[in-house]
Amino acid sequence: MVGCARSGRASRSGRAGGAAAAAAAAAAAAAAAMGASQTRSAHKYQDLAERTGFSLEQIKNLHKRFQHLSGDEETISKENLEGIPTLAKNPIRKQIIEAFFDKRNQHRDEVGSCQEIGFEQFLMVMSHFRPPTLKTTAEEKEAMRREKLRFLFNMHDTDNDGIITLVEYHKVVEELLSKSGAIEGEAAKAIADAAMLEVASTNVPNMGPDEFYEGITFEHFEQILKGLEMETRMHIRFLDVDTSTMRCGKSTS
Repeated sequence: MVGCARSGRASRSGRAGGAAAAAAAAAAAAAAAMGASQTRSAHKYQDLAERTGFSLEQIKNLHKRFQHLSGDEETISKENLEGIPTLAKNPIRKQIIEAFFDKRNQHRDEVGSCQEIGFEQFLMVMSHFRPPTLKTTAEEKEAMRREKLRFLFNMHDTDNDGIITLVEYHKVVEELLSKSGAIEGEAAKAIADAAMLEVASTNVPNMGPDEFYEGITFEHFEQILKGLEMETRMHIRFLDVDTSTMRCGKSTS
């Protein structure tokens, strides 16, 4: 009986030891999985930092804002952006929202529009608003300027044909003026008509007699905005993220 009792205690002790070992192994496996996940996230963030020019801290801040917009979902839709109060006051609200879902603005060799975008695509679009730093070289600044101009061009080239037609240009100018609330509808239309004719007149004299003016090419668009300083002025605040400083939170200005 004594021998049996000892044998039972030893058996129970063995089972307890085995359970403890299994629990320790499971905990180690969970820790390893968590570590691997964190490593993958770090590598992914590093890759995004190299592709966008954002720092790791900036990417983390933008990811928090993305999660807030999406409700912790993996993607956001146009409806998520339409719900931003400060964006509702912007006269080109529709164009800005469309720009986020335009594949041309996501560093992809594609055209067309997405119904939803993930964080990576969101970050690619946000990178167009990134200002230069003190370490930015003159060559890099020029590349940033061209990238920003291309983003603006895509906003107005609504049919993805590489040309801003006079109709598209007229529509943008009229919407900007009329939605600002400072100009009546008819006056805004008249100014848009004049602006459209002015743009055409700057290019027509350089055309041959058999050429037809189809609209504004990207090269012509660059010439129109040649004197405009774009590198630091084109930033965004309507996401409660000021890209001139890239800090999350409501802007005080």
